[in-house]
Amino acid sequence: MESQRYELIVFWSAEDDAYVVDVPELPGCMAHGVTPAEAVGNAQHAIALWVDAAREMGRPVPAPKGRRLLLA
Repeated sequence: MESQRYELIVFWSAEDDAYVVDVPELPGCMAHGVTPAEAVGNAQHAIALWVDAAREMGRPVPAPKGRRLLLA
């Protein structure tokens, strides 16, 4: 499944009182959950929706890079 290949960044958000998952390769693609596992599952669903919407609008879908992002 392609959605499982995108990098996910999972973090706790005190503001949201939830775990948040950012998908940096897909602008604006995020999800949240009560547990890290729930947040990741929700992110996989969000990725599928993001990809479907981009394809429907004729926009490019970036290929998963499958690597860690380097932060400065």
